[in-house]
Amino acid sequence: MPRAPVLLVGCGRWGRNILRDLAIIGQPAVVVDTSAEALAAAQPLARATRRSLDIDEQVAGVIIATPATDHIATIEQVARLEVPIFVEKPLASRTGDAERAVALTGNRLFVMDKWRYHPGIEALGALARSGELGPVRAMRTWRLGWGHSHDDVDPIWTLLPHDLSIVLEILGVVPPAVHAVAERGLDRVWGMTAHLGTDPLCMLEVSARRPEHRRRVEVVFEAAVAVLDGDRDTLIQIRSDDGDRTTSVGDDPPLRRELQAFVRHLDGGPPPKSSGRDGVAVVRRIAELRGMAGLDG
Repeated sequence: MPRAPVLLVGCGRWGRNILRDLAIIGQPAVVVDTSAEALAAAQPLARATRRSLDIDEQVAGVIIATPATDHIATIEQVARLEVPIFVEKPLASRTGDAERAVALTGNRLFVMDKWRYHPGIEALGALARSGELGPVRAMRTWRLGWGHSHDDVDPIWTLLPHDLSIVLEILGVVPPAVHAVAERGLDRVWGMTAHLGTDPLCMLEVSARRPEHRRRVEVVFEAAVAVLDGDRDTLIQIRSDDGDRTTSVGDDPPLRRELQAFVRHLDGGPPPKSSGRDGVAVVRRIAELRGMAGLDG
């Protein structure tokens, strides 16, 4: 019997990556997009393509890869299907919308926090839980680059959710907001430096106006500092007073790993790591930090 497809809503730049990896793992998809160009690009890999969510296909689950400001409207449309929903981060760009999404879907809603599936981030989380290097005293992350391809939200909404999900994976919680400073241009906001918690202290810096491309995570333990330097790095660097060492981690693509987790859940397995309620917590924390930095929403 053919495997039931998932419904992929949105097949733009990132949606095409999702469709590619769904095909690699053997999960068929029905693609919905209003763009004829997007649907034409999807046809070689999709089981079917549609221009509207007014469909009658039986689907096993839904993956939403529309712009962030469209997430809540899309969730409202697909909630009737009564199947698990995997939505790209951020869950919404307003706390009220994120809360409404969970109210509509309950435990069927999950957020695509791909960095929680990065082998290096998982390794740092395992180190934190093991106590091998002592308790975590601080975390520092950098997510810097040039340019912003999203028209609906500023770079804080697209970049900071990644680092908050990394904090969640390593510490198990998203600490309270303490302080934030926005990076402003002449007519727009480009990034933020955010301070969360006190013990451990978390310092997160995101920007879409830096000439360098930088993805770095430092975890300061009592007895050492562990570093993942780059989104494609397969080594954890650990430095202490006793010397330096490296730990090799896997190189499986995080997007593919999170999609595999979702498909396993559709087959009766455990849920993906980030629940809808985790997504609400991230949106709420960003809204709090934006308020501290004097920004709207």
